[in-house]
Amino acid sequence: MRACAGWAVRGAAAALTAAGLGHTLWTGVTEPATALAFAALVTVGELARRDRRDDPAADRRPAPLGSAGALAYALLGQDAGQPTHHGVLQTVAVVVAAALAGTVPHIARGHGPALDHLARRVLTVAFAAACFQPLHASGRLTRWTGQGPRLVLFLLLLLGLTALCDAVLAAALAGARTGWPYGPLLRDELRAQLGIGSAICATGVVMALGVAVAGLWALPVFSVPLLLTQLSFHRIDAVRTTYRQTITSLARATEIAGCTAPGHARRVAALSCAVGRELGLSQRELTVLEYAALMHDIGQLSLVDPVPGGATAELPPDEARRIAGLGGEVARRTGVPAEVAVIVERQADPYREQPVAARIVRAVNAYDDLAGAGRHPGGPLAALERLRLGTGHDYQPEVVESLARVLARGGRGRVVPVPPG
Repeated sequence: MRACAGWAVRGAAAALTAAGLGHTLWTGVTEPATALAFAALVTVGELARRDRRDDPAADRRPAPLGSAGALAYALLGQDAGQPTHHGVLQTVAVVVAAALAGTVPHIARGHGPALDHLARRVLTVAFAAACFQPLHASGRLTRWTGQGPRLVLFLLLLLGLTALCDAVLAAALAGARTGWPYGPLLRDELRAQLGIGSAICATGVVMALGVAVAGLWALPVFSVPLLLTQLSFHRIDAVRTTYRQTITSLARATEIAGCTAPGHARRVAALSCAVGRELGLSQRELTVLEYAALMHDIGQLSLVDPVPGGATAELPPDEARRIAGLGGEVARRTGVPAEVAVIVERQADPYREQPVAARIVRAVNAYDDLAGAGRHPGGPLAALERLRLGTGHDYQPEVVESLARVLARGGRGRVVPVPPG
């Protein structure tokens, strides 16, 4: 069902693209100078993208400048006081051509075109243009709103609906691509719209109104603030990437010291995040969960006598809690957020006393300890059954069943834990 939704979105975008390009090639470009100016703006916005292959959230990041330029062209009714007549299909054609031109350097670097991103762009721009251009061309919009505050309110309302449309499409595409639950994906997309999405919508409205009054010279003026915002976003993202790499390096210290099996921390982190998505955690909660899962065994560095094989799941409860407490202290000294240290510290408590993230880390860590390296004679299925038997005190039943569903999907290639090494 999710795969069908993804193909439906891509198919609709492809059909609109074919219709827009065919219509524009057949009838010619209306007001070519205006079309060229907005196409250049969208292309520059796409060139400014810095997506990475190893970034699972890359498809959620829009190109802010390109998105704002595309929305402004969809909502453009006048150019320096003169009515425009480009319509819906030419809007789609110009945006698609400009976006494709902007992906050429990315292809040259080996990143390839972001097809889902382009499909979202086509459908959201087509939605905004279809809501605005017919009303503008017929003159009904001018009769209803005039050129004053009511027009601005109408545009803001339309952009709000467009942002909602974009979030629904993005969640559908992400669900089809990953198999994760649709509800949490939609919630994360809506939260993302409140951030950079608000800036994109506001800039799109300002660009459209500015060009209506001052002409195309308004485009570079109103583009500068959003471009600077985008550059700042890239810098913040680089800091976050470095921070995550630092935590990953700290997590590997237990493997280098021989305290845990190779790849254990990364497997627990990958599987914990998959379980967290299944349970509906937000993107921020998933980030905290990932950091805590990576560092969950760091307390073993303080032990004089290492735990055999690093498997803490079969230790006595008091010893497991002592090691978890040591891990919380080490985590606090590394400067990670306090909530990460709390999760590490409380991972060995009875699940009814734990935060949700600690329940996930405890169950996933126990599964990897029991199923890995042949420690459990029955293999992964027996290890999972062992967790089910412990749901009365040690493991939350909902977490264990979510883990079972994630593992079942992994068997079909959807979610695969990180292998050792």
